[in-house]
Amino acid sequence: MRPELNLSASPTASAPSASRSADTSRAANKAAKGKASKRRASTLQRGSLYEEVTAKIIAQLEAGIFPWVQPWSSAGAVPGLPRNAVTGRAYSGVNVLILWGAVIERAFPSQDWLTFKQALAAGGCVRKGETGETIFYAARFTPDSDRSNAVTGGAVEGQNGGADAGRGIPFLKRFTVFNVAQCEGLPTRVAADPVPLPERQLVADAESLIAASGADFRIGGARAFYSPDGDFVQVPPQPAFTAQIDFYRTALHELGHWTGHPSRLARTYGKRFGDSAYAREELCAELASAFLCAALGIVPTVRHADYLGNWLAVLREDSRAIFKAASHASKAADYLLAFAPDRPAPLGGAA
Repeated sequence: MRPELNLSASPTASAPSASRSADTSRAANKAAKGKASKRRASTLQRGSLYEEVTAKIIAQLEAGIFPWVQPWSSAGAVPGLPRNAVTGRAYSGVNVLILWGAVIERAFPSQDWLTFKQALAAGGCVRKGETGETIFYAARFTPDSDRSNAVTGGAVEGQNGGADAGRGIPFLKRFTVFNVAQCEGLPTRVAADPVPLPERQLVADAESLIAASGADFRIGGARAFYSPDGDFVQVPPQPAFTAQIDFYRTALHELGHWTGHPSRLARTYGKRFGDSAYAREELCAELASAFLCAALGIVPTVRHADYLGNWLAVLREDSRAIFKAASHASKAADYLLAFAPDRPAPLGGAA
């Protein structure tokens, strides 16, 4: 004989459980909506930051100002990369262009920058009324739920090249830095700029870097180029250049292209002049050459101003293009600076 079921008791007994379940569900939905809202806000903010910086650089280029070619003598600044005045570490990527542009526009006599808090910690302060420059730090945020699932074959996401490395939500963090010329009370050790090197030393350092790179470097002909198929650099002989240092500026530009070979940094080359990939690679090499020259103490110049129209087209089409080009250029410069006799500090500093 089967036991009787007390059906009348079931609804009463399950009511509290059902209520708790509904509350939990509502809370989960609310949390999910909150996270989605934050992700949308983060995406919108990233988009506006990219567009803001790109619009400024486009305006500079349209006005005939190349942010990577500074009027060093008029500003009084020593040739070099912008760096953090406290850590001594060079800034990298698009931050170099932003801070170089500030030196051009505001005629700062120094390449050294620091945050408001760093100025105070160093014993000085930012003068009242001074406005800083906004620069960016790119990173990735990995939600806890993804992090807990990121262990694959013993490798943890984001560490030691794990299988899931690189996952996460990319974001840009903005912060403000001030030139040391906007500060007062800073100790000499913080505000001191490097001493310019004589040209003979600049030439010797560039020669050493070229030789140590191991590149197939050929001298001859009437034009400078890098051959991806043959994987070699060719530059006209020094007498073909108006100034000796121009030979090395040109050589460093072509070595910038050389770093993109599949066996090195593996960038995509364009097929012909005028196409988007070609323009992006030329912009990357142009910036890499400027970063390299500045790191070695050589005043950068524009090597390919005739590409300006193509560069502008790329920037107008993609607000992230200048960020990508500057990032690739920093990696190319660091790759080559590893061969420098007294290697300058790597790019990539933060305040």
